Formats: sequence, C-alpha cells, structure tokens
Amino acid sequence: MRYLPLTPEDRVEMLGAIGVTSIDDLFVDVPASARRDGTVDLPLHAGEIEVEREMAGLARRNRSAGEGPFFCGAGAYRHHVPATVDHIIQRSEFLTSYTPYQPEIAQGTLQVLFEFQTQVAALTGMEVANASLYDGSTGAAEAVMMAQRVTRRSKAVMSGGVHPHYIETIETLAHAAGVTTQAMAPAVDAEDAVITAIDQDTACVVVQTPNVFGTVTDVTRIAEAAHAAGALLIVVTTEAVSYGLLKSPGEMGADIAVAEGQSIGNGLNFGGPYVGLFACKEKFVRQMPGRLCGETVDADGKRGFVLTLSTREQHIRRDKATSNICTNSGLCALAFSIHMSLLGETGLRQLAALNHQKAVALRDALKAVPGVEVLTPRFFNEFAIKLPKDAADVVETLAGHGVIAGVPYSRLDAGAGLDDVLLVAATETTLDIDITFFAKILTKAVGQ
Repeated sequence: MRYLPLTPEDRVEMLGAIGVTSIDDLFVDVPASARRDGTVDLPLHAGEIEVEREMAGLARRNRSAGEGPFFCGAGAYRHHVPATVDHIIQRSEFLTSYTPYQPEIAQGTLQVLFEFQTQVAALTGMEVANASLYDGSTGAAEAVMMAQRVTRRSKAVMSGGVHPHYIETIETLAHAAGVTTQAMAPAVDAEDAVITAIDQDTACVVVQTPNVFGTVTDVTRIAEAAHAAGALLIVVTTEAVSYGLLKSPGEMGADIAVAEGQSIGNGLNFGGPYVGLFACKEKFVRQMPGRLCGETVDADGKRGFVLTLSTREQHIRRDKATSNICTNSGLCALAFSIHMSLLGETGLRQLAALNHQKAVALRDALKAVPGVEVLTPRFFNEFAIKLPKDAADVVETLAGHGVIAGVPYSRLDAGAGLDDVLLVAATETTLDIDITFFAKILTKAVGQ
C-alpha cells in the first residue's frame, strides 16, 4: 500500500490529543547534550539505479570465505552445506514464520522441532533438549541463569578457555540478574583451574571443550568437583561437528550442555543468524529456558506434537516464565536437522575425522615455519599458534596475499596480553594447496 504522509493539520490534531504543543515536547526527558542539532550525517536520497550501483560497489569490497585460503574459526566455522539442505528448507511446508502456538495447524513445524530436539539430545549425550535458542553465547548465559534457579546460589565460575564473547554475554545477563561471575585468566590448557574456585556459593562452573584455543579436555574431574560442592557443570561447545569424534558432555558428567549449532547446515552468513543448542538432565527440565516440543496423542489416538511446559515462555504466565527467550531459530534449526539427517551417525563421524585430519596437516605445516610455536596440545579442528610478531599485523599482511589466516586472539580479548597469538582452523573445505600456500606466505611474513 502507498505511504501517505501526515498533513500539518494531522500533526496538530494528534499532538493536541496527547496534550503537547510540539513534537519536541515528547523528548524533554532526553538531555540536550544527547540530542542532535541538525540532520544526520548520511547521503541525501538517490534514485534506485544510483542506490543499486552504490550497494554493488560496497558488496564488491567483501570477500566470501570460499574465494581462497580461509582459516578462521573462533566460534564460527566454514563447512560444506549440501544443496539439498537449501532445497528442503524452501519447501512450502516450512515457509512460515508463525509461532506454533496452535498445534492443530502447526504439526509440521512442531515435528521438525521435536526431531531437532532428539538429535541435539543424542549429540550432547543429555536426556532432554529444547527447540533451540538464538545462538551459543546467549544459550550459555541462559544456562547460568538456569543454574541459579536450580541451586538457589548466585556465583558462576568460568574457565579461562571459555570464548571471551560468551563470557561477555554471560556477564551482561548475570549483572542484571544479580549473579556474581568469576572468570579465570585466559589459558590455553587450564580448564581444571576452575576447581580451585568452587565453593559453597557456587551455582555453576562453565567450561568449554574444545576451548577457544582449540584445546580438548575431558572435564569429568571438574564435574565431580562441582557436584561434590552442590554446583552444576555447564559444558560449552562452539564447534558442533566435534561431537562426531569427542566424548559428549553427558558422558563427562555435564548437567547442562550448550553449543553453537552453526557448523551443521548453516553457512557463516556474515556472523548470523545462528542456532543455539541447549540440553540438560531431565530432572532440571522445568527450569530449562526456551521452547520445548513434546509428543502426545490426539482424541483419535494418533501421534501428535505440542508445545509443553509453556510457562517457560513469556507469552503466558509471564511472572512464572524461566526466560525472556520466547522464540527459536526455526529456520536455522530446520537446516541443522536436515543436514544432520543427511549425515547420520556414520556421516558425522566421518566428517569429524576429516576435520581433524585437515587440522593435523595444518599443524604440521605451520609448526615447520621458523619462529612459529604451536600452543594447543590436544585439538579437534582448531588450534592456537604463537607468532614472533603481532598476530593482527600478520593477518593483515597475509590478507594482502589472498590468505585469510585466522583470528588474532587480541580481536576477542584486547586486554589479555596475547597479541602474538593467532587462532587457526581447518575443516573439510580446506584444500591441501591452501595449507601449503598459507605456510609459504606466513614464512615470508614472520621473517621480514
């Protein structure tokens, strides 16, 4: 429909109805120092052709991950997404954004979410999973809030291997909820250090494996120590493909498992949208945030699906809601579930093994570069290296040669004093020629 602007008479009538004389009266609570005097510093309007040309020029400045050697990870990974995934998610059965409050008209959506939950529970080794959260970082924050409700304690201890962005997200929500957080100093291989910080006030311990430096750790000892003190163990995973090769959080004694599911079925997409995986022990299910789909039977005894324990959401009985999460990453969860179904258990294990093989080849190539030290002792498909120069500067130098070399740790945590540390990742999409070229250019860059 056409946009019809207000006339001066319309404005006067509207302002009079709410009891003010001018639009400026609506902003009297905003300090004068925070108000802009004049127009916004943006270009004036332009025609469609001019706008298209301008936007095309901006787009040409980007480079997609598939255009050349690419070794970025640090929580977002480039994996191959089969064309089948994109084809299926566009089927008419799934082309709706409506929230499935009414099960009688949303059985397809609900069944997909139920299958998604089943897959996540199996991957994490946990008893129950929800129908997705926004992403891994907000899922981690929700897990801490859940631990507070379960234990009625108000302290969260986070290991030095947890992704700094996850820590920041947890701290943001914890501050508002009155939860005290204690983050250990960044460390390549010190997940067990959290044990010393556990006390009778600790609601939960948050660890990550593989951690942000890529280090893989069996956190069973941490689980035992946490449980002995009456605290919960939250295990975070940013690389979901690792479930195909490593021990699951459930096997290691986790009470809550949180993960970023982007690696399965979802592209990098310039940083989002992604999909948060969240699972826990069944005894804690009533405190779990987000949406939960359950299986039931209808009046005729036929299998059906419904949202269950709905007081967890703010759309009903808000005062008893466990979270402000009142939706799910439906399309991303669907893509995850489709890709997971295509892979199956055997396919996921093969994919995970291939990722590890590529990372080992990358490790061997970079270890041979003079001045480069591999810091990560045990890894899946990502590890940290120490350079003889500032890592951010080296990344810029290599970008000039067409190599996206990885993520400087200083970009994640500028004050950590780890400016010479670079995080690099390899997946099934990494070519052997890319690894060889990376090592060659890196040798020149650090030797200059």
